[in-house]
Amino acid sequence: MNFLKNHPFAVETYFENSIVLSYAIAKEELQDLIPECLELDTFDDKWAFVAVAMVNTKGLRPKGIPKFLGNDFFLIGFRVFVRYTDKRGKRLRGLYILKSETNKKKMAFFGNIFTHYNYTTTDISYKKEDDQLTIHSKKSGLDVVVNSTNQDIKLPANSPFSDWKEARRFAGPLPFTFTYNEEKKEVLIIEGVRQNWKPQPLEIQKAEVGFIEEKGFKDIHLANAFVVSNIPYYWKKGKVEQWK
Repeated sequence: MNFLKNHPFAVETYFENSIVLSYAIAKEELQDLIPECLELDTFDDKWAFVAVAMVNTKGLRPKGIPKFLGNDFFLIGFRVFVRYTDKRGKRLRGLYILKSETNKKKMAFFGNIFTHYNYTTTDISYKKEDDQLTIHSKKSGLDVVVNSTNQDIKLPANSPFSDWKEARRFAGPLPFTFTYNEEKKEVLIIEGVRQNWKPQPLEIQKAEVGFIEEKGFKDIHLANAFVVSNIPYYWKKGKVEQWK
């Protein structure tokens, strides 16, 4: 039944908001975390990137199913920015999944049947007070505090980017997501389709991310943070192709 994990049908949802923190990490430290079919998407030939996406979804369901049958979930994803050259010779930019978390067992159960996203459940508190948004999980060691009204936002200290235009190139999610079956040498390509995608810079007042800290990266910096809000989004049915 492993074929069921290959995203066998399109899925749609609505992003109430999606907050993504991107960490710049020395490329040598990330190389062993991605499969042989992918290459790191780098900046200045020095930095590779891990995205921490925190997404408040509404009405998530198989595409075409009535909205009222959908479910609301909070999702947290840990992804590496990568590139893949498909069998047509086209270079695709996308993300490689390291781990996924959700606030509901239902999402973890079905997500692990129909995807390779490695879902686990965790406690997630999402709280907005005045101009401050807090996302917290005791189980996952996550504590992120965002100032949602600051208009004069500076890049994080020690970011490798010189300005927000440069940083926006590494604002997730990207159009494609990849997984790899090493035994069969098969690449699964999932394409996301979105509308009105205009990432806005965020000021991060606090960022503690247990998954990142557990990895023990030595050369790591918060590179940027963006938010998109009120976005219809869907993922196409997965496409499998042979690699070499």
